Amino acid sequence: MILALLLYCTAAQQSPDEWFLRWPPPTTAVAYRTAQPPVIDGRTDDPVWTSAKWSEPFVDITGERSRAPWYATRMGMAWDDSALYIAAMMEEPHVWATLRQRDTVIFQNNDFEVFIDPDGDNHQYVEFEVNALNTVWDLKLEQPYRDGGRGNTKWNAEGLRTAVHIRGTMNEPADIDTSWSVEFAIPWKVFEDLTAAHVPPLPGNVWRVNFARVEWPVEIVGGSYRKPAKGEENWTWSPQGIVNMHQPERWGTVEFLEEGMTPEHPDVAMENARRAVMEVYHAQKQFFRMHRRWAYDTQELNAALSRPLNAFVRIEITEEGFVAILPLGSEPESDAVIVRQDSKISPSQLP
Repeated sequence: MILALLLYCTAAQQSPDEWFLRWPPPTTAVAYRTAQPPVIDGRTDDPVWTSAKWSEPFVDITGERSRAPWYATRMGMAWDDSALYIAAMMEEPHVWATLRQRDTVIFQNNDFEVFIDPDGDNHQYVEFEVNALNTVWDLKLEQPYRDGGRGNTKWNAEGLRTAVHIRGTMNEPADIDTSWSVEFAIPWKVFEDLTAAHVPPLPGNVWRVNFARVEWPVEIVGGSYRKPAKGEENWTWSPQGIVNMHQPERWGTVEFLEEGMTPEHPDVAMENARRAVMEVYHAQKQFFRMHRRWAYDTQELNAALSRPLNAFVRIEITEEGFVAILPLGSEPESDAVIVRQDSKISPSQLP
């Protein structure tokens, strides 16, 4: 367990410096309020799910079309005053799982994963993983691994309910299965200590989320499943551009709506501003590794790294490190998007 967690944390700190220009735009979704919550049994035939707006099939985590997943994965969301509800359907000809103890490293099996940052500030977010045995790993992070964060596996999401339904047989290589599905009911109280945003969300509020599926291309040897040495596939709802889910600025967004409400168009200007300061953040990290200090402005970053960074981003050196500031208007009192050296971004709450 300890070795697996160390390997996980090491992988999660993979440097993003060489791929920031391949940053895919975030995927967007809506979650409608439901008058009748689903029965949490792993099935997706409740009225809430038959009427929900389901996602398009997941893509490879890198966003590269040449690496398209070979099995379909879709998710749907709903909410009420008590909880956030999530369901996922996954095609799978061989449903298997071995891990039965809570808070083990579930992605060593095939799994489904949920990531939620209520106010989108890159800090104080949660992760949930579930395998086909309905074994749960829930953890909270104060900040991403890249900024020295650690996954708090002792944290448990109070009141969390999950269930799995298998269309086939578990751990039976001799036959061909169809799929498995999972449901989550996440009480809003889970998020109350993570954010100053309104919990439960108000209609029209937007949160940062992402969903992932880990798929091991197993072999059948001697009548049993065996994982090959080449490693797992990572399929996501909103592509990350890198094999690393812990880049929360690259997650998608979900807008919470009342039934009958029309979704708002994403705030492109705000999203572009967030991206601009985060690109400076990543460039500053690389510059620091090269020079053991922070760059004083974007011109210095561009000269050292040959990057087309936004020239309107202002950098200020602080006792703790730096802040990168991008005004949203031309007036001195205009609002601004700001990111610190630990990647905490503000304003964080999306409109």
